[in-house]
Amino acid sequence: MSSRKGRKDAARVVREQIAREKRRTRTIITSIAAVALLVIAGLIGWAVYSSQKSKTFTAPPNANHEGTGIVLGNGPVNIDLYEDYLCPACKQFQDTSGATITQLINENKVRVVFHPVAFLNRFSTTEYSTRASAASGCAANGARFKEFTDALFAKQPPENSPGLSDAELIDIGASVGVNRDDFSSCVKDGTYKSWTSHVTDDASRAGVTGTPTIKINGKELEDRSPEGLKAAVEAAGK
Repeated sequence: MSSRKGRKDAARVVREQIAREKRRTRTIITSIAAVALLVIAGLIGWAVYSSQKSKTFTAPPNANHEGTGIVLGNGPVNIDLYEDYLCPACKQFQDTSGATITQLINENKVRVVFHPVAFLNRFSTTEYSTRASAASGCAANGARFKEFTDALFAKQPPENSPGLSDAELIDIGASVGVNRDDFSSCVKDGTYKSWTSHVTDDASRAGVTGTPTIKINGKELEDRSPEGLKAAVEAAGK
């Protein structure tokens, strides 16, 4: 009798162990499925967010087809110019070769796509790079992009500062001939901040890691001097 009872107890213990294993297996499977669903949902959400982020922007007049820069000139050689309005090296390039860029545009030798990126927000306390780039979109809306760009570099604030205030940006816009009221509303409303994000994201995807970056027909320019710039344009035009 006791032997039969022992066998029953042993069988019960085995059944209980099997039941526990089944429950643990179900719990593991359920947990894995839940994690997988969360990962999938996260990936879908990120894809949707990225898609919306890249598509939800307002490009100013005279932007290229992709909306990643402002087009100046219609010559046969394409120049992609990536600059940040807070970048000291960009100001140096403008000081030394900006007039050459203008000359090449006026001579109908180049089509310049100016990409005003916002890489250096971390070097100001007010996200000046974004604000300045967005303001340049407002200037493009007033047909004064080049004039505004030249004026911004001429009055470039130091890094690690607040940068120029919106009021100062508006004064600069008015000084180069845009309608003050329209420009003021555009700057204060941040009309082109979404465009700035689009321009900056596209530059990163294109492999641009620093400013200034100058590409002549897709090839990065090494010699940024006026002579180097002219020589590269001449070679690309042959």
